[in-house]
Amino acid sequence: MPQLAIHKDFLHEFAKLEKPVQNRVTEVFAKFEQATHTGLHLEKITGARDDRFRTIRIDQFWRGVVLAPTSGDTYTLLRVLPHDDAYDWAKRRKASVNTATGGIEIRDVAAIDASLPHMKRMAQDTTDRLFAHVKDADMERLGVDEQTLAFARTLTASFQLDAARGLLPPVQWDVLYGLAAGMSPDEVWQELGAAITEEVDPEDLDAAVERSRDRVLLVEGPEELMAALEHPFDLWRIYLHPVQRAVVEASYRGPARISGGPGTGKTVVALHRAHRLARAGGRVLLTTFTSTLAEALDSSLRLLAETDGAGDAAAVLERVRVEHIDRVAHRVFRETHGQPDLLSAQRERQLWEQVIGELGLDLSPAFLAEEWRQVVLSRRVTTADEYLAAKRTGRGRGLSTSQRARVWQAVSAFGERSAERGLWTHETIAEEAARLLEARDDKPFDHVVVDEAQDLHLGQWRLLRAAAAEGPDDVFIAGDTHQRIYGPQVSLAEVGINIRGRSSKLRINYRTTAQILGWSLGLMHGQTVDDMDGGLDSVAGCRSEMRGDEPLLSGFTTWEAELRHLVDTVQGWTETGVLPGEIGVAARSNRAVEQAVSALESAGLPARALAKGTADGESVAVGTMHRMKGLEFRCLAVVGVGGQQLPAPRSITPEDEDPGAHARDLLRERSLLFVACTRAREQLYVSWHQTPSPFIEALLDKN
Repeated sequence: MPQLAIHKDFLHEFAKLEKPVQNRVTEVFAKFEQATHTGLHLEKITGARDDRFRTIRIDQFWRGVVLAPTSGDTYTLLRVLPHDDAYDWAKRRKASVNTATGGIEIRDVAAIDASLPHMKRMAQDTTDRLFAHVKDADMERLGVDEQTLAFARTLTASFQLDAARGLLPPVQWDVLYGLAAGMSPDEVWQELGAAITEEVDPEDLDAAVERSRDRVLLVEGPEELMAALEHPFDLWRIYLHPVQRAVVEASYRGPARISGGPGTGKTVVALHRAHRLARAGGRVLLTTFTSTLAEALDSSLRLLAETDGAGDAAAVLERVRVEHIDRVAHRVFRETHGQPDLLSAQRERQLWEQVIGELGLDLSPAFLAEEWRQVVLSRRVTTADEYLAAKRTGRGRGLSTSQRARVWQAVSAFGERSAERGLWTHETIAEEAARLLEARDDKPFDHVVVDEAQDLHLGQWRLLRAAAAEGPDDVFIAGDTHQRIYGPQVSLAEVGINIRGRSSKLRINYRTTAQILGWSLGLMHGQTVDDMDGGLDSVAGCRSEMRGDEPLLSGFTTWEAELRHLVDTVQGWTETGVLPGEIGVAARSNRAVEQAVSALESAGLPARALAKGTADGESVAVGTMHRMKGLEFRCLAVVGVGGQQLPAPRSITPEDEDPGAHARDLLRERSLLFVACTRAREQLYVSWHQTPSPFIEALLDKN
């Protein structure tokens, strides 16, 4: 009986089809297993370069392109296009099996063949070839086939390879990219994550599809098909690239970490890791920084468990607790102390001002609060002598011994008054929860999996370290320090989490087009960012396989004019078939969010502020840049990126008060813009009024 497989490229394209076409596609392929080849109207294509391609009638205008096996039962749906476009697309392409990975590949053979003579003529004038240092045997070992090899031998510069990204099979292009970047063949092999040990039959498409779970979804019956087509993006986010799968399935002797740029699949890896550990019988805590992200993790975990095919979804979900980190801390705290009385930001500032007034100090509340958090709390300082000896790493303002003594007076007074009144902060609750768990022999979890790890502070890390006993696979960390928008710089070694030798990095972006990613990476160019392990992190090598339009950049004289153009931009997106629920708008402040929502609604566009709940899937989602964390949209507008709005003046410590805090605040604001821009999948629009933000000035000069 025929079995249907769906290529990921089709899942991405399906969401762009009009609803009637989507419905018809679903109807046709829901009957796939029961229908005969004749009943499905599978037609051969005259003049095709690969006689295994077939077309299937969707309606009078639309056709599906299907790859039929020479032997076996697996038919792979590749595209749905208008009649003539479908035939043209299929005639130009050919399917093959990668001899290194064993996976299926689709390439534009006609385009490669047409470009080869021109490339050879261009290469005649120089002896410098891009891959002169790589042997044919190494190319072949890495799955580069005869046609791609011939093309590669004509290349003289890396920009030619970049231009060929859409022509070559993605895996083979990745191989060439790595070799061109100076990686050895063995390093490239490791990057592929390939683990094929058996001999690969280049004609066995069924086996190739089975090996291609990172690119092809096997559908078991009409219900699974309906689920896949109903939520194509959500479903695809739970599938793994081979490199990701290798990290998920590895056994570690202790804590381990996966890092990588935006859209590289860190969250997917964390989800699969938690799921795998729970399936093995472990008690798992899956946590992240905010409640919104925790809700998204919980939803994705349930989808993963339900589509895993193991039949034990309920049991697996029962063994995984999905909670954001503050809720974990508060829950542990309440078990011993009951409900805490939280010290609000306003009350905290008032208390610091009271202490400063009583002691006659010339220090600001902001400076003392940061000194308390980053030095006293983070290093568990409890006495004056400990504070005088404590390292103040990251604090830009030096203090003499006498100044330290006065600061300690203030910190001690603050702590005493907070204790007298029974007041707690989220930081002190986390520290107390960590102390309680450290004292317990019966740890509540066997494994801890952390997403968006870069935003946690030391107290939260101590809590997580204490939540599971030290041992194999105890702590798994996913994060990107370039996206740190909340927490201070942290060294994992300080809290007893040693990841040396157990750290991996993802480089392929699966969310954002190369154009959007390249522009966004430019925001972080030249910035020094720590890696939470005593070294520096880099976004070098982060890349996308998807091509698209360049970001749209617009400046205006007034905020009102900027809002009017935002409305025009969003309307333009909807007129091209983009649904309102697929559009996001990000701004720096809550006030700007409210005004953007009002402008969109006044124009008859459904809009919803994310502060009032998560995205509803039906309205344009408008939120602060902080609220954009963990979300993604087909089209995204980032507004108010002006010199007066970003960096936000109230979020920047004056340089004369604390140069170190000033530099960290600027980097955090820059990272915030970086996070917002990388939420866009296909279209990115960035606007400002009056002067542009200093973060984008250099990028504007390049345009």
